[in-house]
Amino acid sequence: MADDGDRHRQSRLFTDEDGAFDADRAREESLPVEDGEVIDTDELADHQRYVEGRGVYDERNRVNDLTGKEWKYATKSVIAESYPPAVQHDLRSEHGGQKPPRLCADLIDRFSKAGDTVLDPFAGVGGTLLGASFCEHEGTGLREAIGFERTERWIEIYREVLAEENDERRARGEPPLAEQELRHGDCADLIEDVPDDSVDLLLTDVPYWHMDELEQTRNERETRESKLGSFDGAAATAGGGTGDAVTDADDAVDRDFETDDGPDERQTKEAWLDDMAAKFDRFTEAVAQDGHVVVFIGDMYREQSYEFLSADLARAIESTAPLSLAANLIWYDPTKDLHVYGYPFSFVPSMVHQNVLVFRLEDGT
Repeated sequence: MADDGDRHRQSRLFTDEDGAFDADRAREESLPVEDGEVIDTDELADHQRYVEGRGVYDERNRVNDLTGKEWKYATKSVIAESYPPAVQHDLRSEHGGQKPPRLCADLIDRFSKAGDTVLDPFAGVGGTLLGASFCEHEGTGLREAIGFERTERWIEIYREVLAEENDERRARGEPPLAEQELRHGDCADLIEDVPDDSVDLLLTDVPYWHMDELEQTRNERETRESKLGSFDGAAATAGGGTGDAVTDADDAVDRDFETDDGPDERQTKEAWLDDMAAKFDRFTEAVAQDGHVVVFIGDMYREQSYEFLSADLARAIESTAPLSLAANLIWYDPTKDLHVYGYPFSFVPSMVHQNVLVFRLEDGT
């Protein structure tokens, strides 16, 4: 009987009736097949190994646990995927700017390895934390996640979501999601307790300029229910919300808002950028040298002008923190509902995407 090396080489002779390569027959013979071609494992380098059903993995990979085939897909600059309203969506929707946990899991898969530590300094209802837990069962392995959140209600919702989701998973015979650590307090204070170089990935959705006031006002409207993956609400104005449409985009931004602390002080964009830059400068001290910083940020249409917040934020962070912008990924939901803005007098964009800024430390490789 031929050894495995001969068997793999001879398997290239597997053809169908038309003389084309028969991948199904090759798979039946337990041969490694990738992109319609049999992989000759004898020709793999010492630092490579074949992972059944996933492709060839390179042991030198310091970024993630993806195979070459998975890596190729993960480098696409546009994530054109609709994430369904799952994972206790009704609970999480109380927070107008939450992100789909499985989207977070996909990004965690791209920029960390199993066992790594993930930090979200603006954790909200815990989308990043849930994503880190999903990686154990649906990705490449469990990550340990830490979140900071100053609003106690959002922390309560994360715990309720985790409890109800795990009840449903157990009822389906599935293993439960691991509970992650969500700390209550201001991120500027809590970051002091995180050791330097201890975080492998920082993944977060920043609080938007004027966004808190927009979200609070929209959540008080009982007739308008937040929808996962729909950016029409503040997106017509801020690009980062996940609620239903605001009828008048400019009016939604310019009206006066009341917050828990009193009237809105109308923070300028410049002040917001300075605040974000200073925070990320401090956050970066906790990130390991070969780690990444990944930030959700939507653009804004305000007062008949397009505010390129993603570019502004990237420049502000790069000018202060020791980070370099490595990529700008676009998350686009092809199934989202469109609304008509400005017709028939003025072209007003209907935001259907968000930016995902990817930074790495300046002197990293």
